[in-house]
Amino acid sequence: MSQSNESVIQGGQAAAPAVHLGSPTLMQRYGALLIAGLILIVAPVVAPIFGAGPDLLSRVLIWGLFGLGFDLLFGYTGLLSFGQAAFYGTGSFITAYLLTAGIIDNMLLALLCSIIGASILGVLIGYLTLRRSGIYFAMSTLAFAEMIYFLEFGPLRDWTGGENGIPGIPEAVVDFGFVEFFVGYGWPMYTFLAVLFFLGFAVARRISLSPFGVILTAIRENPERAMAVGHTIQRYKLAVFVIAAAYGGLAGGLLGMFQGYMPPDAFNLHTSAELVIQTVMGGAGTLFGPLLGALIWLYLYEVLQFVDAVGPYWRLILGIIFVILVTLFRRGICGEFLAWRNRRVSKRMAAAVPSTSHTPGPDMHARLVMRDAPPMERGRPVLRADNIAKHYGGLKAVKGVSIAIEEGELRGLIGPNGAGKSTFFRMLAGEIQPTHGRVYLREQDITGIGVTQVCQMGMSKSYQVNTLFDQLTVKQNVLMSVLGHKRGAFKLDALKSVESVRGATEQVAAVLAMVELTHRADTPIHELSYGEKRRVEIGLALATGANVLLLDEPLAGMSPEERVQTVALLKKIRKGRTVLIVEHDMDAMFELADRITVLYDGNFLAEGTPEEIRNSKAVQDAYLGGMEEEA
Repeated sequence: MSQSNESVIQGGQAAAPAVHLGSPTLMQRYGALLIAGLILIVAPVVAPIFGAGPDLLSRVLIWGLFGLGFDLLFGYTGLLSFGQAAFYGTGSFITAYLLTAGIIDNMLLALLCSIIGASILGVLIGYLTLRRSGIYFAMSTLAFAEMIYFLEFGPLRDWTGGENGIPGIPEAVVDFGFVEFFVGYGWPMYTFLAVLFFLGFAVARRISLSPFGVILTAIRENPERAMAVGHTIQRYKLAVFVIAAAYGGLAGGLLGMFQGYMPPDAFNLHTSAELVIQTVMGGAGTLFGPLLGALIWLYLYEVLQFVDAVGPYWRLILGIIFVILVTLFRRGICGEFLAWRNRRVSKRMAAAVPSTSHTPGPDMHARLVMRDAPPMERGRPVLRADNIAKHYGGLKAVKGVSIAIEEGELRGLIGPNGAGKSTFFRMLAGEIQPTHGRVYLREQDITGIGVTQVCQMGMSKSYQVNTLFDQLTVKQNVLMSVLGHKRGAFKLDALKSVESVRGATEQVAAVLAMVELTHRADTPIHELSYGEKRRVEIGLALATGANVLLLDEPLAGMSPEERVQTVALLKKIRKGRTVLIVEHDMDAMFELADRITVLYDGNFLAEGTPEEIRNSKAVQDAYLGGMEEEA
């Protein structure tokens, strides 16, 4: 099941890096680093042919390093920030001030302080701005950047130099204590920056392929489902925001040393705008994109200004070129190249692997690990709701319903449209807070605690409408749930490999076998049939290790053949689990359920065995519409 771990590009941005659940080859593990190293080595030979000297290449590397952090934030996590100049300028100021004031003589130590300072600022800004999403988040970061720009030119001008910046930064010296190297301008400076860029690229690459990085792509693709499978996405967002700030601080510090002074425009809005432009132009979510975008942007910036015929119009021409590039290369240049490459790989894999159905082996179910849970005493329900209700102003969606489900029971929940089933389900899952009443899981109060914490306690939910990571493969979708099970709600394992997560490989394989999609493991979700997507939907709930499953209309919209397959799957997965199913298919409910609860108009109507519900006059009148008489 191994495949290349290059980024899979779909839609407008790069999708998740392919994840190895076996042993990746050396090329798969180190291929991107090898390419990056070759580019840095060859660039000084090729660049002079096109009139690019060491100063231009050095600037490209600084912007490329700046862009690596932003690419993790935007390309991998989907968080568009217009405030990165705040961290870039902060890093430049800290390094310049420490070195010129004589507080620190060691350049590397000053750079470390710039990283720490920018990271602390990232924590503060991220904590406040990440409470919002989308355009509101982007505008919030812009507001903070403008505030910091004002401080730099206003109250703090005695330290920052205001519009003059901080001149007189000493020439760069790399001092390790026992040996030191003088870094001169020109090609020595390029070499120094190339080494730092390569190290920064290696760290960013490791982050993108780590379990932490995999969750970032889940947040970008579907943040609601990422929470539902057990991930505290706010912590992940804050962590990657701080990482991006740290990269910005390092790049800003290097800019000051490269130029010999801290430029005041490092704090400007156009700095953030150029970073976004360069990343989008080169290809977001590729890591190579920011470097290529910086090369194109800075090269054209340098060339156009000195061409007499077009010099006065260089900004206009640069804008036109950008529009042309993003129109022709919707995913950016690197993004389109990787998309083309991945399409070729997919075609080869499809030709090599026959598309036949695979039936799980007899040991697969045994290897599907559930979360540990204390056994319940006989007569004590695993899941209990006490008179829960949900009111939306004058609308009473659920008016006060109680339910108690025994361990190992498969309970059906039925009712006509508008009966309040979905709202009731969402209250049980912790997605919404009841207006009144309490919900208990294994006698622990879980009322309104949130779907993430409920999942970590061993109860998971599938959705009525498929809520998947559509641009990722089946295997990657299942992996998102498995990581929530094996790692907990949050873990900063940004430098580890997915293979290091103990038991993840076996759990993914067992879930794929259980839902009979092993042969479709490397197929993107958007290429699956509707019935296969429904099985993935159930598989995500299973992969969390849940011992209590809430399945919302698992048979909805299925063909007769798909219905038969899914009913067989439901019979199989109920073994050892407690299951609550909402379903309109009465035949399936009567076949599967041990007991059935009926809701009507937001109220509890009836409860009993399938036979009792089938024969209930109240149920027939309210919901079944006289099925028995018709029969």
